Amino acid sequence: MRDENCAYCMGGELLDKFGIKICDLSVSQLILFKEQSHPGRCVVAYKDHVSEIVNITEEERNAFFADVTRAANAIHKAFNPDKVNYGAFGDTGCHLHMHLVPKYKDGFEWGGTFVMNPGQTFLSDEEYAEMIDKIKACL
Repeated sequence: MRDENCAYCMGGELLDKFGIKICDLSVSQLILFKEQSHPGRCVVAYKDHVSEIVNITEEERNAFFADVTRAANAIHKAFNPDKVNYGAFGDTGCHLHMHLVPKYKDGFEWGGTFVMNPGQTFLSDEEYAEMIDKIKACL
């Protein structure tokens, strides 16, 4: 099931506004969040256009959380954050996804809730490619 207005379903220009697809995982896709105030920030988006965790079976939910765990392990290995925050939102974009936000004790927003899109840190195409390669090597 896909929604033609959903960036996670359609990819392309809709996704390009905020993310870069890294790869497919077992039941989801891993996306690098373009705004990198939190180095290594990614999104794990479920394969189908469902709004809520309760809209999938227990088996699908376990597979989704296994993908989230796999992505978190790669972020820890690649970037060595002090903590990864996990956020599941979607008031307006009703597609099941989870933000994985690395936090660093000497970095941006340590000790507070992360801002959805602070709009402060964007990278060059080469820097994004380097981050993606680093994450892929740790998956």
